[in-house]
Amino acid sequence: MSGDGSKKQFWKRNTAKVPGNIQHVYGAQHPPFDPLLHAKMISQISGLHMIIKAVFSLLSEVGVEQAVLHRQHSLPHRPVIPLVARMADQNTSGTPAMTEREASRLDKFRQVLAGPNTDLEELRKLSWSGIPRQVRPITWKLLSGYLPANAERRESTLHRKRQEYFGFIEQYYDSRNDEHHQDTYRQIHIDIPRMSPESLVLQPKVTEIFERILFIWAIRHPASGYVQGINDLVTPFFVVYVFEYIEEEVENFNVSSLQEEVLQNIEADSFWCMSKLLDGIQDNYTFAQPGIQRKVKALEKLVSRIDETVHRHMQQYEVEYLQFAFRWMNNLLMRELPLRCTIRLWDTCQAEPEGFSHFHLYVCAAFLVRWRKEILEEKDFQVRCFFVSCCAVPEPQCVLSLRETPPPSLTCRVEGSVRLH
Repeated sequence: MSGDGSKKQFWKRNTAKVPGNIQHVYGAQHPPFDPLLHAKMISQISGLHMIIKAVFSLLSEVGVEQAVLHRQHSLPHRPVIPLVARMADQNTSGTPAMTEREASRLDKFRQVLAGPNTDLEELRKLSWSGIPRQVRPITWKLLSGYLPANAERRESTLHRKRQEYFGFIEQYYDSRNDEHHQDTYRQIHIDIPRMSPESLVLQPKVTEIFERILFIWAIRHPASGYVQGINDLVTPFFVVYVFEYIEEEVENFNVSSLQEEVLQNIEADSFWCMSKLLDGIQDNYTFAQPGIQRKVKALEKLVSRIDETVHRHMQQYEVEYLQFAFRWMNNLLMRELPLRCTIRLWDTCQAEPEGFSHFHLYVCAAFLVRWRKEILEEKDFQVRCFFVSCCAVPEPQCVLSLRETPPPSLTCRVEGSVRLH
């Protein structure tokens, strides 16, 4: 009896340290309810919806919704709007005077930029809601990391980097017709006339500049070389930096009329800022483009978590995300949006620490969720057609307002586990 008693007492002891002890479970498909895990999951989903809501506001401000509606309903042709819409803060001929609020915003930018050491966090916070045209060139150069925050070092940095770029041209550009590089140069030469806006890229001087920028970048990045899609990423930088020197709209301006030194400055600055952007997404363009493959899978996972109905609808009709999202990642929506909308969107992307590599996913997801009704109404092949007809939007008539939008680094403020790697 004593032996039985001791044995019974043994099993009444704390079994946590007993070798081979098996804890109670409810089956693989029904694990025990963990309130902490559940709360964390709810927080993550809430965080994702917060980001998407913020991007909805951003898309509305950029003018994407008007563009899509314009295409869907085949509205009468509207007047051509300049490629880069003049913000209402322009007090020049043919443009409205600044409102008090716009003047206040511009003054805030100038105050931040005027200091001996620019507060980049404050600059990001201001830039999330859009950057006034007058200060966009310097702001982009700072946010991209091309220029240092220290004001005294900027001129010397510009001088050194511009000399370095033209040193690359002297060293490499003559090799464009060599057997080893002629295929790269030929593809660049073919792709540039296909870019938009045609009124800009078909100017011989602009074509020449773009060819040099893309060829030098390809030579200096042999891991990827030149890949179609990279060519589109030059245009926003080039246009923004041209507007640093002119008042006219770019589609009516002969770029070759600028002084040669000015054109060289624009070319070098565009090259380095494009290079900074590509540094964060270069695996999008290496062999088999693994970066894009990962991002498309991440987009699929993101949509499945924030709008399972849309996700299941596309699964039901065997629509692969790669069929439509590959180009969204490859061109950063440059082929889907008018140029001025792209430039406004890039204000926000550059305000985000991982704007082009991570925040871009949320922009793409917001496209799908925003037009979920239209997607769910389409069946089978028509679903694919929807993305071609609706998401490649024409030039809309929209005003780039400067209303309040969520602060920068929004994605970073959601729990790290929300990030989709």
